[in-house]
Order: sequence, then structure tokens, then C-alpha cells
Amino acid sequence: MNPAGPTGPLVGRERDLERVTAGPAREPESGALLLSGQPGIGKSAVLDAAAGAAAATGTRVLHAAGVEFEADISYAALNQALLPLQDVFDRLGHHHREALDVALGLGAGAPPERFVVCNAALALLRAAAAEAPVLLVVDDLPWVDRASAAVFGFVARRTAGERVRFLGAARTGAGGFFEHTGLPTHELSPLAPEAAAHLVDTRFPALARPVRRRLLDTAQGNPLALLELPRALRQEQPRARDIPPAILPLGERLRSLFLTRVRDLPAATRDLLLLAALDGTGDLAVLSAAARGSDGGAGLEDLGPAESDQLVRVDGGSHRLVFRHPLVRSAVVEAATSSRLRAAHRALAHVLEHRPVQRAWHLGEATLRPDEEVAVLLEHAAGHILERGDAVAAIAALTRAADLSPLGTDRARRLAEAAYVGAEAVGALSSASVLLEDARRADPGHAVSLRAAGAAVQLLLNSDGDVATAHRLLVGAVEEGGHGYRADDPALLDTLHFLMLLCSYGGKEELWAPFHAALSRLRPAAPPLLGLGAQTFSDPLNADEATLRRLDEIIDGVTADTELAEIVRIGTAAIYPDRLSALREASWRVVRRGREGGPVRRHIGALLHLCLDDYLRGRWQEAVALSDEGLALCAESGYSVCTWFFQFTKGLVLASRGDAGPARTLAAAMTDWATPRGVRMSTDCARQVHLLADIADGDFDRAFGHADAVSPAGTFAARTPHALWVFFDPVESAVRTDRQEAAAAHVRALRGTNLAALSPRLALLAAGAEAIAEADDRQAARLFARAVGGPDAEKWPFDLARVRLAQGERLRRARALSEARAPLAAALRTFERLGAVPWAERACKELRAAGEQVAVPDGRGVGALTPQEREIAELAATGLTNKQIAERLFISHRTVGAHLYQIYPKLGIASRVALRDALLAPGVGERSA
Repeated sequence: MNPAGPTGPLVGRERDLERVTAGPAREPESGALLLSGQPGIGKSAVLDAAAGAAAATGTRVLHAAGVEFEADISYAALNQALLPLQDVFDRLGHHHREALDVALGLGAGAPPERFVVCNAALALLRAAAAEAPVLLVVDDLPWVDRASAAVFGFVARRTAGERVRFLGAARTGAGGFFEHTGLPTHELSPLAPEAAAHLVDTRFPALARPVRRRLLDTAQGNPLALLELPRALRQEQPRARDIPPAILPLGERLRSLFLTRVRDLPAATRDLLLLAALDGTGDLAVLSAAARGSDGGAGLEDLGPAESDQLVRVDGGSHRLVFRHPLVRSAVVEAATSSRLRAAHRALAHVLEHRPVQRAWHLGEATLRPDEEVAVLLEHAAGHILERGDAVAAIAALTRAADLSPLGTDRARRLAEAAYVGAEAVGALSSASVLLEDARRADPGHAVSLRAAGAAVQLLLNSDGDVATAHRLLVGAVEEGGHGYRADDPALLDTLHFLMLLCSYGGKEELWAPFHAALSRLRPAAPPLLGLGAQTFSDPLNADEATLRRLDEIIDGVTADTELAEIVRIGTAAIYPDRLSALREASWRVVRRGREGGPVRRHIGALLHLCLDDYLRGRWQEAVALSDEGLALCAESGYSVCTWFFQFTKGLVLASRGDAGPARTLAAAMTDWATPRGVRMSTDCARQVHLLADIADGDFDRAFGHADAVSPAGTFAARTPHALWVFFDPVESAVRTDRQEAAAAHVRALRGTNLAALSPRLALLAAGAEAIAEADDRQAARLFARAVGGPDAEKWPFDLARVRLAQGERLRRARALSEARAPLAAALRTFERLGAVPWAERACKELRAAGEQVAVPDGRGVGALTPQEREIAELAATGLTNKQIAERLFISHRTVGAHLYQIYPKLGIASRVALRDALLAPGVGERSA
């Protein structure tokens, strides 16, 4: 069943709707069911969906709803329900017909007795049910007038075994005149976390992740809150360009549900609830002490009215006050005046000496004039808040500290820190820009701080700035700063790590001198990862055994408590020595934290590391899905400087599968962006995508040109780490284009490096390159055997299959036909599994030339569709978009895209336009079990 409400499919209510529609079957002794739940939980939406489902089966549905201003009008709700049955009135006896006419205001006469009206209404419903089943749906039962409530109760208790059903809804704990004792009840629970997230992502796809997390935490599965809270935010807040308030404001519909109830409470009760709302812990001892210290004179006994109205409850086990819904907390704060808010904050600050972070926040909210003591407390609190991962709250604390700073210097420093956190952790680049400008105005003559420089560089790189300018800004801040080169200064270490990345991206030796100078001046000593990362990420060929051993020790030392930034920095150091797999679990932790609203830059970095590892380890479908996630994240957060990461990883997969056109488009975009900005590492990575696309097309001459541009044949250019990822390709391309001397020169240069010692994958490729360039067939055979027999070679499936393909080609050309078949067959199996169509075609061609009977791979021979792939392909063939398919199958649209990239090469097509014909072709089916 696909339940739908008035505004589209219901999310997360499948079981509830099943319970509602199957009521009589589950409760044969009653044809009635009452829905209950908190305000905004979705009772009306489920009623509408149930009514729609019943109407679709031929049931006649009658509607009524309690209305507050009609609660004193007798039979007002009954009039709504029965008026559509006027065509059936003539089937009633005179006595019943007359009673209903008078009760419903359709005729004049003496008021009928209540019992007569009840029987007349039941008779009318039974008469209507003789033609088709009848469902009576009554919403907002607590507001139904007394007379109608009596009739509805009478009918509900007499529907067992009838073709008449009753379905009503009421707020949990609400009063009213409807007597529900003895009737079956179904309580609607909040949406499950997955359903709540799906609802938000569907309705508000552009919501920034930190704001999304705040929204999900605040709404706690309440559908109305999930839909209304984002609309109440100011224009810039949903995208985190502005920092949302600590307690989210209510929208108009939520105000109507909660605010009126709060304002109807006695003043002392509201004061006590305000203390509880601002404290957030529900600690009764704190509330009692704060109440005594406030000027309202409230005591815990004043909670009574709020408890009676089901707004709060006291948990008997923990002895804490619990708001029955977080939106009540928002309503309490919104109902308070500014003076009452400040008074409550002062009272709480007075009793929270043992909770410095909370005390600092309350003092900050209670203070109106500049106060350095409070500003210092807030600044320290921001550090603690940031450590637990709440960057948005840390920014709020820093900006409030800046507001309360008497001196311009302190104000500028705190605003710069807030700007850095906004750019680094939240991706709030627009907000960071405003904060930086405020910092400059606060202290125009002050030197640029490390944090201000870091934020400025983020803004620069994510616009039109270049590496050289960004490098000068960071170097200037380091050399002019008053940090004393203390190795325990977090701002200095963050800046130096950032500087190391800039130097690596630029790929020029002259960029490194200021970095190494600063590194040498750190006291008492530089952190090991800083120098080690600079070595393995920018100059891995010169990484010695001790460096690699130290890297392995650092990776082994990663625990569940390792900071997210540290995990990503270790991952960066692990890229070229091929250690990313050892960090997968930690990288996934960073990604999961990022999906929940954690630091954006860390989320992007961990995604990149997973994508790279997925490509090398043959998990190409996941690599594409995570690349798409990374591309979307960069677009959403404004981190355009990182877009090329995922253009690269996606381009690698596309090129390797033979989707040369889309791969080249991605590579061209990388080059167009990187060239004017001086990001040489991006252009080198783009060249790898190009050369793989060239090889897929069989154009080895162009492939050689792209590889040679990364590092000329016979050399391994300085500060060009990506030469390690393309050294096999120039050798293969050179041999295939009769550039034997170039191939030999590159192998000689290879032998003069420590490359093979960096990782088993590089050792595999190094031995394979030597074998390809070797002129003597017997020696080549020995080199190939050594290459494919190396330790852990199977962990790198595409690289191993390429070497086996080259091995089989060489053996076949040497007339060792029987020996050639095994490596060629093994390579073909791997290429088929990966969907690497061009390489599979080469392997098939060589196998046939070696005397093996093998079908030509036309896409369908490269691998049959899985059941889920078949389902996605069929839906896509009907014209549905990825988003529409995702909604039907309850998966993400990025996962749909990843499946389609897997499907196309299997079917031998290039786009969804050809899906329909491909699916109709004979032999296209599901993979056998």
C-alpha cells in the first residue's frame, strides 16, 4: 500500500494506515477505531489517507470535524456528517425523519429527545450502507459539540458486524464530550528517524546539514513540526548562511497549537516553565533553586496547571521535568517577554556554577552591556562546545562573546574565530564573510589573525582566488602572528596543515620553503603527522621506510576518540602510500557524523578517501554513489574548491567502464577550474581520467601524451605525487605506439625510486611495467609472474586485471597460447565484474586469438542484472526520474544514479534513452541465484 494524504504520499505511516484500514478485521467486536496522538503528529493526514483508501474501494465516506467556535451549537458536527445523506432521508420512518430534520436544522418542531436522534442517525447510516459500505470519519473529537458527541458515541458502539464503520481522532489526553471508554484506540507515534529524515529531505532538499540536524532533534518525529519549523527560519538560516537561534521559532500553525495553551497558564507556571525551557535538563533541584532566586516567587507546586494540560510531566525515575514535546519548550520561550527571559537567564546562571558552559550561555543572554568577564567565559565555552561537535552553537557563543567585548581587538579576534569555524566546519561561507568584515571594522589596524586568514583563504578559494594568493595570506599570518610557534597552539597547527595542502595542490617547490621554516621553529617539537603528511602527500617517492612505519603506527593508533580533523589528515597522508583501507571504519565515522550535520570540510575529506579506496579496491558502484554525494555536498555548502575531488573519482570509474564522453567532460571541468587557479594536482588528476578514457577508446597515442604531461617519460617530476598513479600507463602506451625507448627510460627511472616499497599495489604495477617494457619474452614472462604473484595483489582488482591482460597479450604474441589463456580468462572475469567494458573486449579478443571459445562482450555478456538493478532499469525505462525512482523504492536518488551507471555497461548502452529497447532484447534477465 502506498498511503497518500492531501498533499502527497504519507511518509512513515504505512503500518499505521494498515492498522486503521484493517480495524474491523483486527477488532471484530467493533467497527470503530479512535486515533490519538500529540498535536501535529499527523492524525488528520492519516484520517484523510484512510478515507481516500476507503473511497477507492467504493465505500461512501462521510466527514465531520469538531470546530471550537461551534462547540456550543447542538448537532453542529452531526450536521456536517449526515447532510450528504439527504437523498436517503426518505427511507426513514416518519418519527426518525422528523427528529433528524429538527436536530440538523432542516425543519421546525419541538426539540427531539437525544435517544431518538441517536437511533435515527444509526438508522440513516444503515440505510445508506444497504447500497455501499459507509465510513464515518470525525476529526478533532474534543471540539465536537455535546449533542453530536453523544450521537457519534452511540453509533460507534453499534457498528460491530455492520457495513458502517466509525473512525475518529483526538489529541492524547484531551477532554471533550465524546465518551471513548471501551472503544479500540490506536496511538500515533512520532515518525521513525529514517522517515523523519526522508520527509525533511524530500520537502526541504536545500536545508543545510547543521540546520537539518537541529530541525530533526527539535521536531522529534512530529510531522507538522518537520514541515513548519523550516518555514519559520529567516531567509538565510535554512542554508546556514545565518546562524539559527538556540531555540527554533514556531511557525503560524505551530503557534496555534502550542502558544495559546502556554499563554492560558498562570504567570507563576509560565515562569517556572521558562526556567525549565532555558535550562533544558529538567533537573528539579536546579528549577527549584532558580525559582527561589528569581523575582517571580514561583515554586515547584506551580507546575500543576501545566501537568494537568499535558504540557509537561515529572519522570518518576529520574525526577526530572520533561516537556511532552520539544515544541512546547519553543512555545514557552516565544511567549515570554524579553525582560522575563533575561531574568530567567540570570537566575539560572546564579545556580549553575558547576556547569560552566551552560552558565556562560545564560550570562551572555542576561547581559546587555559589554562585559569582558562574561565574554571570556563565552569564548572558553565555545571551545568546549566545538570539541563535542556542535559548530553552530560554538559560532553563536563566539559571536555573543564578540558582542560583549569592550575592546575592539578582542571583538575582532572572536569574530575571526567565529568566521573560521563557520567556513571550516559549517560551510556557512556567506556568514563567514560577514563576520570577517565585522572583525575588520572592529579593529582596522590590527594584524590579520591566523583564524581570520584561514577564513579569508576559505572564502578566496571557494570563489575566484588562486593558490598563490591564498598561500601568501597564510604565510603572512604565520610569520606575523604572536603565537610564538607553540606546537600546542591549535590555530597555528590548523593553519600549517592548511598551508601544507596549498603547497601540495600548487605542486611548486618554491611554495614549500615558508612551510618548512615554520615547521622547524615549532616548540618543543612539530607534531609527527604534520611533517609526515607533507612528505607522503606531496613527495611520496622520497618517503623512507621509517616514515612509512611511522605512518602505519599513526593509523594503528586511531580510535573511536580520535578527532574528525585528525582522521582526515591521516587519510590525506595515506593516499599515495595506499593505506586508505586501514582507515575505512574511521572515515565512515566522519561521513556519518557529517551526514548528521558535522564539519563539512571533514565530511568532504572522508568522502574523498572512501571514493579513492573504493576505486582501487573495485567497489565502483559505491565510488560513484559517494562521488555524487560529494558533488552534491560541495554544491550545497558552497565548497566549490573541493568539487574537483569528486569529478576525479567519478571520472575514474566512468573512464574505466568505457563511458569516455562523460569522463572527459568531468576531466575538462577539472582542468578549466584548476588552470587559472594554479591547482596543478587537479590538472594532473584530470589527465589521468583523460588517459584512461583514451585507452578505453584504444587511442594509446593520446594516452601517452596525457601521461607524459603529468611527468615526462623517463622522469618522476618533483612535487608531482600523482605521477605514482600513472606510471604504468605511459609504459604501456609507449610500447603500443612504438616508443620503446620512452618505455625503457621510464622503467629505468622507476628502478631508481623507492616506489615499489610504498605499497603492494605499486609493486604490482612496477613489476608489470617492467615486464611490458622488457624486450626478451622469457624475461618478460618471469617479470609478469613475479608481478601477479605478489602479496595482496588480489586486493587491487582493476590494476591486477590490467597486468594480467598485458601478461596474456605478451604470452599470446610469443605463441605461448595455452599459457596465455589463464591470465586472460582471469582478467576477463574481473573486467566483467567491474563493468570495465573496453578492457573486457580486449581480453575476449585475445582469448579468441589464443584459441579459446568466448562470446564477444556486447554489454549483456559483461554481467547480468541483479533484481534491484532490473527494477531500477524498468522504472527508468518508463521515463521516471532518479528522484521519482528513489521515492518509490525508498532509497536515495544518488543510489539510483550509481545503479544506472552499473546497468548501462551491462546492457551495452550509454544512456537511459536506450533502456527500453535493451530490456526487451533476448537474454537480458536477472542474475541466477
